[in-house]
Amino acid sequence: MHTCRNCNQTFSTELALELHRDVCRDGDLRCRTCGARFAEAEATTDGWHYECPEADCDGEGRGEAIVDVDRTRIERSATR
Repeated sequence: MHTCRNCNQTFSTELALELHRDVCRDGDLRCRTCGARFAEAEATTDGWHYECPEADCDGEGRGEAIVDVDRTRIERSATR
Protein backbone atom coordinates (compact mmCIF):
# COMPACT_ATOMS: atom_id res chain seq x y z
CA MET A 1 0.00 0.00 0.00
CA HIS A 2 1.13 3.54 -0.76
CA THR A 3 -0.12 6.48 1.34
CA CYS A 4 -0.30 10.16 0.43
CA ARG A 5 1.65 12.08 3.07
CA ASN A 6 -0.70 15.06 2.72
CA CYS A 7 -4.17 13.53 3.07
CA ASN A 8 -3.38 9.96 4.24
CA GLN A 9 -5.39 8.39 1.40
CA THR A 10 -4.01 4.97 0.44
CA PHE A 11 -3.39 3.51 -3.02
CA SER A 12 -2.56 0.01 -4.20
CA THR A 13 0.15 1.13 -6.64
CA GLU A 14 2.89 3.74 -6.65
CA LEU A 15 1.59 5.03 -10.00
CA ALA A 16 -1.85 5.68 -8.53
CA LEU A 17 -0.21 7.60 -5.68
CA GLU A 18 1.86 9.71 -8.09
CA LEU A 19 -1.24 10.57 -10.14
CA HIS A 20 -3.10 11.50 -6.96
CA ARG A 21 -0.33 13.85 -5.79
CA ASP A 22 -0.96 16.07 -8.83
CA VAL A 23 -4.51 16.76 -7.67
CA CYS A 24 -4.37 16.30 -3.89
CA ARG A 25 -6.38 19.07 -2.26
CA ASP A 26 -4.14 18.94 0.82
CA GLY A 27 -1.25 20.02 -1.39
CA ASP A 28 2.39 20.07 -0.56
CA LEU A 29 3.29 23.70 -1.35
CA ARG A 30 2.77 26.79 0.78
CA CYS A 31 2.95 30.49 -0.03
CA ARG A 32 5.11 32.45 2.40
CA THR A 33 3.32 35.66 1.38
CA CYS A 34 -0.29 34.72 2.22
CA GLY A 35 0.05 31.31 3.93
CA ALA A 36 -2.12 29.41 1.42
CA ARG A 37 -1.48 25.69 0.94
CA PHE A 38 -2.00 24.10 -2.47
CA ALA A 39 -1.00 21.37 -4.90
CA GLU A 40 1.91 21.97 -7.28
CA ALA A 41 -0.39 21.76 -10.31
CA GLU A 42 -2.25 24.86 -9.06
CA ALA A 43 0.94 26.94 -8.87
CA THR A 44 2.55 26.25 -12.25
CA THR A 45 1.60 25.47 -15.81
CA ASP A 46 5.08 24.83 -17.16
CA GLY A 47 7.00 23.42 -14.19
CA TRP A 48 9.45 26.34 -14.18
CA HIS A 49 7.48 29.42 -13.09
CA TYR A 50 5.51 29.29 -9.85
CA GLU A 51 2.87 31.74 -8.62
CA CYS A 52 0.47 31.59 -5.71
CA PRO A 53 -2.96 30.56 -7.03
CA GLU A 54 -4.76 32.94 -4.63
CA ALA A 55 -6.25 35.82 -6.63
CA ASP A 56 -5.29 38.55 -4.16
CA CYS A 57 -1.70 37.33 -3.57
CA ASP A 58 1.38 38.26 -5.57
CA GLY A 59 3.70 35.56 -4.15
CA GLU A 60 5.86 33.92 -6.80
CA GLY A 61 9.06 31.96 -7.28
CA ARG A 62 9.73 28.39 -6.14
CA GLY A 63 12.04 28.50 -3.14
CA GLU A 64 11.27 32.19 -2.58
CA ALA A 65 7.56 32.76 -1.84
CA ILE A 66 6.44 29.26 -2.89
CA VAL A 67 8.02 26.57 -0.71
CA ASP A 68 7.50 22.91 0.17
CA VAL A 69 5.31 22.36 3.22
CA ASP A 70 7.98 20.07 4.68
CA ARG A 71 10.55 22.86 4.34
CA THR A 72 8.37 25.38 6.19
CA ARG A 73 7.96 22.87 9.03
CA ILE A 74 11.74 22.49 9.24
CA GLU A 75 12.28 26.27 9.18
CA ARG A 76 9.75 26.80 11.98
CA SER A 77 11.39 24.09 14.09
CA ALA A 78 14.82 25.63 13.60
CA THR A 79 13.68 29.06 14.78
CA ARG A 80 12.16 27.78 18.02
